[in-house]
Amino acid sequence: MKTSRLAAAGALAGTAVLALSAPAFAHVSVQPEGTAAKGGYAVVDFKVPNERDNASTTKLEVTFPTDHPLASAMPEPMPGWKIEVTRSKLDKPIEMHGEKISEAVSKITWTAEDKGVEPGYFEKFPVAIGQLPEDADELVFKAIQTYSNKEVVRWIEVPQEGQEEPENPAPVLELSAAEDGHHGSSSSDQASDSDDAEAASAKTEATEPADSSDTTARVLGVVGIVVGALGVAYGVLAGRRRTDA
Repeated sequence: MKTSRLAAAGALAGTAVLALSAPAFAHVSVQPEGTAAKGGYAVVDFKVPNERDNASTTKLEVTFPTDHPLASAMPEPMPGWKIEVTRSKLDKPIEMHGEKISEAVSKITWTAEDKGVEPGYFEKFPVAIGQLPEDADELVFKAIQTYSNKEVVRWIEVPQEGQEEPENPAPVLELSAAEDGHHGSSSSDQASDSDDAEAASAKTEATEPADSSDTTARVLGVVGIVVGALGVAYGVLAGRRRTDA
Protein backbone atom coordinates (compact mmCIF):
# COMPACT_ATOMS: atom_id res chain seq x y z
CA MET A 1 0.00 0.00 0.00
CA LYS A 2 2.81 2.33 0.98
CA THR A 3 4.67 1.48 -2.22
CA SER A 4 1.60 2.29 -4.31
CA ARG A 5 1.24 5.67 -2.63
CA LEU A 6 4.89 6.47 -3.22
CA ALA A 7 4.58 5.49 -6.88
CA ALA A 8 1.48 7.63 -7.30
CA ALA A 9 3.19 10.58 -5.63
CA GLY A 10 6.22 10.16 -7.86
CA ALA A 11 4.07 10.05 -10.99
CA LEU A 12 2.20 13.17 -9.90
CA ALA A 13 5.47 15.02 -9.23
CA GLY A 14 6.83 13.98 -12.62
CA THR A 15 3.67 15.20 -14.33
CA ALA A 16 3.95 18.52 -12.52
CA VAL A 17 7.57 18.94 -13.61
CA LEU A 18 6.65 18.22 -17.21
CA ALA A 19 3.74 20.63 -17.05
CA LEU A 20 5.98 23.39 -15.69
CA SER A 21 8.86 22.76 -18.10
CA ALA A 22 6.81 22.21 -21.25
CA PRO A 23 6.19 25.92 -22.05
CA ALA A 24 9.93 26.59 -22.02
CA PHE A 25 10.41 24.13 -24.89
CA ALA A 26 7.14 24.61 -26.75
CA HIS A 27 7.60 27.97 -28.43
CA VAL A 28 9.52 28.87 -31.58
CA SER A 29 13.09 29.84 -30.65
CA VAL A 30 16.38 30.84 -32.30
CA GLN A 31 19.89 29.71 -31.42
CA PRO A 32 23.25 30.18 -33.17
CA GLU A 33 25.37 27.33 -34.45
CA GLY A 34 28.54 28.22 -32.61
CA THR A 35 28.54 31.92 -31.72
CA ALA A 36 26.75 35.04 -32.88
CA ALA A 37 29.26 37.79 -32.20
CA LYS A 38 28.59 41.47 -32.66
CA GLY A 39 29.73 42.79 -36.03
CA GLY A 40 30.16 39.31 -37.47
CA TYR A 41 28.25 36.61 -39.31
CA ALA A 42 26.51 33.54 -37.96
CA VAL A 43 24.38 30.55 -38.85
CA VAL A 44 21.25 30.44 -36.71
CA ASP A 45 18.56 27.79 -36.34
CA PHE A 46 14.91 28.62 -35.87
CA LYS A 47 13.63 25.68 -33.83
CA VAL A 48 9.96 24.89 -34.42
CA PRO A 49 8.29 22.26 -32.20
CA ASN A 50 4.83 20.95 -33.00
CA GLU A 51 2.54 21.66 -30.04
CA ARG A 52 -0.53 19.93 -31.44
CA ASP A 53 -1.39 16.24 -31.48
CA ASN A 54 -3.92 16.49 -34.30
CA ALA A 55 -2.23 18.81 -36.82
CA SER A 56 1.14 19.43 -38.48
CA THR A 57 3.06 22.69 -38.79
CA THR A 58 2.85 23.56 -42.46
CA LYS A 59 4.14 27.14 -42.54
CA LEU A 60 6.64 29.34 -40.71
CA GLU A 61 7.05 33.07 -41.26
CA VAL A 62 9.95 34.85 -39.57
CA THR A 63 10.03 38.65 -39.61
CA PHE A 64 13.48 40.20 -39.37
CA PRO A 65 14.25 43.19 -37.11
CA THR A 66 13.88 46.67 -38.59
CA ASP A 67 15.79 48.51 -35.88
CA HIS A 68 18.93 46.55 -36.78
CA PRO A 69 18.40 45.40 -40.40
CA LEU A 70 20.38 42.50 -41.81
CA ALA A 71 21.59 42.93 -45.38
CA SER A 72 22.35 39.23 -45.80
CA ALA A 73 20.15 36.24 -44.89
CA MET A 74 20.56 32.97 -46.77
CA PRO A 75 18.35 30.06 -45.74
CA GLU A 76 19.63 26.53 -46.13
CA PRO A 77 17.68 24.43 -48.67
CA MET A 78 15.34 22.00 -46.91
CA PRO A 79 13.73 19.00 -48.62
CA GLY A 80 9.95 19.22 -48.49
CA TRP A 81 9.86 22.98 -47.92
CA LYS A 82 9.42 25.92 -50.28
CA ILE A 83 11.44 28.93 -49.11
CA GLU A 84 10.77 32.56 -49.98
CA VAL A 85 13.04 35.46 -48.96
CA THR A 86 11.45 38.90 -48.90
CA ARG A 87 13.58 42.03 -49.12
CA SER A 88 12.40 45.58 -48.39
CA LYS A 89 13.70 49.10 -48.90
CA LEU A 90 15.32 50.66 -45.87
CA ASP A 91 14.18 54.03 -44.57
CA LYS A 92 17.82 54.79 -43.85
CA PRO A 93 20.61 53.04 -45.82
CA ILE A 94 23.23 51.18 -43.83
CA GLU A 95 26.94 50.83 -44.57
CA MET A 96 28.54 47.41 -44.96
CA HIS A 97 32.12 46.81 -46.06
CA GLY A 98 32.33 50.39 -47.27
CA GLU A 99 29.17 50.16 -49.37
CA LYS A 100 25.75 51.71 -48.87
CA ILE A 101 22.99 49.10 -48.54
CA SER A 102 19.48 50.32 -49.29
CA GLU A 103 17.68 46.95 -48.96
CA ALA A 104 17.55 44.33 -46.25
CA VAL A 105 15.82 41.03 -45.61
CA SER A 106 12.46 41.68 -43.98
CA LYS A 107 10.97 38.18 -43.88
CA ILE A 108 11.62 34.53 -44.69
CA THR A 109 8.72 32.14 -45.26
CA TRP A 110 8.90 28.34 -45.22
CA THR A 111 5.88 26.51 -46.68
CA ALA A 112 5.58 22.72 -46.46
CA GLU A 113 5.30 20.87 -49.73
CA ASP A 114 4.85 17.56 -47.94
CA LYS A 115 3.73 16.69 -44.39
CA GLY A 116 5.52 19.53 -42.60
CA VAL A 117 6.42 19.15 -38.91
CA GLU A 118 4.23 16.33 -37.69
CA PRO A 119 2.89 15.90 -34.12
CA GLY A 120 5.56 14.79 -31.68
CA TYR A 121 8.42 16.27 -33.72
CA PHE A 122 10.37 19.48 -34.14
CA GLU A 123 12.44 20.85 -36.98
CA LYS A 124 15.30 23.34 -37.34
CA PHE A 125 15.26 25.99 -40.06
CA PRO A 126 18.89 27.18 -40.61
CA VAL A 127 19.75 30.66 -41.93
CA ALA A 128 23.14 32.32 -42.46
CA ILE A 129 22.82 35.96 -41.40
CA GLY A 130 24.97 39.08 -41.20
CA GLN A 131 26.40 41.47 -40.71
CA LEU A 132 25.31 41.45 -37.09
CA PRO A 133 25.04 44.87 -35.41
CA GLU A 134 27.82 46.08 -33.14
CA ASP A 135 25.56 48.30 -31.03
CA ALA A 136 22.99 45.71 -29.88
CA ASP A 137 22.97 42.86 -27.37
CA GLU A 138 20.14 40.93 -28.98
CA LEU A 139 17.95 40.66 -32.05
CA VAL A 140 14.22 39.95 -31.94
CA PHE A 141 12.66 37.85 -34.70
CA LYS A 142 8.86 37.68 -34.66
CA ALA A 143 7.45 34.38 -35.95
CA ILE A 144 4.07 33.10 -37.12
CA GLN A 145 3.40 29.36 -37.04
CA THR A 146 0.55 27.91 -39.11
CA TYR A 147 -0.91 24.42 -38.67
CA SER A 148 -2.58 22.11 -41.17
CA ASN A 149 -5.95 22.75 -39.48
CA LYS A 150 -5.56 26.48 -40.31
CA GLU A 151 -4.73 27.41 -36.72
CA VAL A 152 -2.24 30.31 -36.48
CA VAL A 153 0.02 30.99 -33.49
CA ARG A 154 1.80 34.34 -33.36
CA TRP A 155 5.12 34.29 -31.50
CA ILE A 156 5.45 38.07 -31.44
CA GLU A 157 5.51 39.17 -27.79
CA VAL A 158 8.86 40.72 -26.87
CA PRO A 159 10.20 39.46 -23.52
CA GLN A 160 10.97 42.24 -21.04
CA GLU A 161 13.85 42.06 -18.56
CA GLY A 162 12.68 41.51 -15.01
CA GLN A 163 9.23 40.31 -16.07
CA GLU A 164 7.74 36.86 -16.55
CA GLU A 165 8.01 35.30 -19.97
CA PRO A 166 4.97 36.19 -22.10
CA GLU A 167 2.58 33.52 -23.30
CA ASN A 168 3.72 33.78 -26.92
CA PRO A 169 7.33 35.05 -26.76
CA ALA A 170 9.15 36.10 -29.92
CA PRO A 171 12.45 34.32 -30.73
CA VAL A 172 15.38 36.34 -29.36
CA LEU A 173 18.98 35.91 -30.55
CA GLU A 174 21.56 36.82 -27.91
CA LEU A 175 24.72 38.43 -29.33
CA SER A 176 28.12 37.84 -27.79
CA ALA A 177 31.00 40.30 -27.60
CA ALA A 178 33.05 40.79 -30.76
CA GLU A 179 36.07 38.53 -30.88
CA ASP A 180 39.61 39.89 -31.02
CA GLY A 181 41.00 40.27 -34.51
CA HIS A 182 37.75 39.51 -36.29
CA HIS A 183 34.02 39.88 -35.90
CA GLY A 184 32.03 36.86 -34.90
CA SER A 185 32.14 33.31 -36.09
CA SER A 186 29.82 30.69 -37.38
CA SER A 187 29.93 26.94 -37.78
CA SER A 188 31.36 27.40 -41.27
CA ASP A 189 34.05 29.75 -39.93
CA GLN A 190 34.97 27.22 -37.26
CA ALA A 191 35.12 24.44 -39.84
CA SER A 192 37.36 26.63 -42.01
CA ASP A 193 39.65 27.33 -39.05
CA SER A 194 39.85 23.61 -38.34
CA ASP A 195 40.70 22.86 -41.97
CA ASP A 196 43.40 25.55 -41.93
CA ALA A 197 44.91 24.04 -38.79
CA GLU A 198 44.95 20.57 -40.32
CA ALA A 199 46.49 21.93 -43.52
CA ALA A 200 49.18 23.73 -41.54
CA SER A 201 49.95 20.56 -39.61
CA ALA A 202 50.19 18.54 -42.83
CA LYS A 203 52.44 21.18 -44.36
CA THR A 204 54.74 21.08 -41.33
CA GLU A 205 55.02 17.33 -41.57
CA ALA A 206 55.68 17.55 -45.30
CA THR A 207 58.44 20.12 -44.90
CA GLU A 208 60.35 18.20 -42.21
CA PRO A 209 63.53 16.40 -43.43
CA ALA A 210 62.54 13.14 -45.05
CA ASP A 211 65.24 11.15 -43.24
CA SER A 212 64.31 12.46 -39.77
CA SER A 213 61.67 9.85 -39.01
CA ASP A 214 63.70 7.17 -40.85
CA THR A 215 66.77 7.88 -38.71
CA THR A 216 64.75 7.63 -35.51
CA ALA A 217 63.24 4.34 -36.61
CA ARG A 218 66.66 2.93 -37.49
CA VAL A 219 68.16 3.95 -34.13
CA LEU A 220 65.29 2.34 -32.24
CA GLY A 221 65.63 -0.78 -34.36
CA VAL A 222 69.37 -1.06 -33.62
CA VAL A 223 68.78 -0.54 -29.90
CA GLY A 224 66.18 -3.29 -29.94
CA ILE A 225 68.53 -5.70 -31.69
CA VAL A 226 71.35 -4.96 -29.23
CA VAL A 227 69.09 -5.45 -26.21
CA GLY A 228 67.79 -8.71 -27.68
CA ALA A 229 71.30 -9.97 -28.36
CA LEU A 230 72.43 -9.17 -24.80
CA GLY A 231 69.45 -11.05 -23.44
CA VAL A 232 70.28 -14.13 -25.52
CA ALA A 233 73.93 -13.99 -24.50
CA TYR A 234 73.02 -13.71 -20.85
CA GLY A 235 70.75 -16.73 -21.15
CA VAL A 236 73.46 -18.81 -22.79
CA LEU A 237 76.05 -17.91 -20.14
CA ALA A 238 73.64 -18.67 -17.35
CA GLY A 239 72.88 -22.07 -18.87
CA ARG A 240 76.58 -22.94 -19.12
CA ARG A 241 77.19 -21.98 -15.50
CA ARG A 242 74.42 -24.31 -14.34
CA THR A 243 75.86 -27.10 -16.55
CA ASP A 244 79.40 -26.60 -15.20
CA ALA A 245 78.05 -26.65 -11.65
